[in-house]
Amino acid sequence: MIEIAAVFGSPRRKGNTSTLLNHAVAGARDAGAQVTEIVLRDLKMSPCLEIYGCKKAGSCVIKDDFGPVESLLQRTDGLMLASPIFFYTVSAHTKILMDRCNSLWVKKYWIDKKPFGQKNYPRKGLFISVGSTKGKRLFEGAQLSVKYFMDALDMQLWKSLLYKNIETEGQIQESPAALKEAYEAGKAMVQALSNRQG
Repeated sequence: MIEIAAVFGSPRRKGNTSTLLNHAVAGARDAGAQVTEIVLRDLKMSPCLEIYGCKKAGSCVIKDDFGPVESLLQRTDGLMLASPIFFYTVSAHTKILMDRCNSLWVKKYWIDKKPFGQKNYPRKGLFISVGSTKGKRLFEGAQLSVKYFMDALDMQLWKSLLYKNIETEGQIQESPAALKEAYEAGKAMVQALSNRQG
């Protein structure tokens, strides 16, 4: 069975990215995947302290709620990550998770000595984001961060769903096309991962 982690990075429980991710999760489950949901605002997770205890074994030595998340991210076939845009990047909750995964970057490139630039990704990631403005480069910073975060996980940034000019809580409900797109992306992700396994 395909296993996917769904990471809710919004500080709002019922925010627009959370709503979109719920639809993507429903699509993935309807396609037969097992999906584990992670709500970052509910976790006690320190930022990366850059003490490099991970250089010994390739896992973070800070003892908090990141431990189970790290294990999950290492084993899943895919990742759905949803975050609103804050100052042209992801939310603080999301960035803490990404920075803590520096331990996996250390394992991949310093311990296992995998060559840089290798693009044979066995796993796939979906990024969902919403921003309140209409700026042409609104998502560029976040997408670059997510791309290289997923690289540390041996994941390809397979698809991004990006929606501008959305701010107030629940506003995405006024866009059924976006909700349907998220649902279909969840289904399509499972199919893509199944084709890889086949």
